[in-house]
Amino acid sequence: MDDQPLTAREEALWRALARLMVSLPRALDDDLLRNTGLSLTDYSVLMHLSEAQNRQLRMADLATATALSASRITRVVDNLQARGLTEKRRTDTDGRGYNAVLTPAGFERLRSAYPTHLASVRRRVVDLIDPDVTGPVGRQLAAVAERLYSECKRQA
Repeated sequence: MDDQPLTAREEALWRALARLMVSLPRALDDDLLRNTGLSLTDYSVLMHLSEAQNRQLRMADLATATALSASRITRVVDNLQARGLTEKRRTDTDGRGYNAVLTPAGFERLRSAYPTHLASVRRRVVDLIDPDVTGPVGRQLAAVAERLYSECKRQA
């Protein structure tokens, strides 16, 4: 364990990331809710389902992909199902688990929300970062995220 104090630059980076982890999801959520009626969590679930084979994922895999607990993903998918945007179906493989399935209405709702989300992401993040560092910063943040994801999977 490295117990050396952070340098001034490291501290500034850490504090900026900590503020970003709180404020960015709120801002993106507000933009989506105000303009589409979908929360950022709803959007994330629909997006992951849209990218999955046959537009469906096991509930546990969807929870992992969206960084939600099993109980939280169940509530979100049930809420989306009540709105006709997803369905839950028993898995074909073992009959015990469930898959979340994106409905055509859910796919259309995601497509219609995409321009709002894209504009929000651009306005709140992408347009504020120097284009010359977008690639390197993106790769470094992806590496951090992948390491954390791998560590979480090993602990599960």
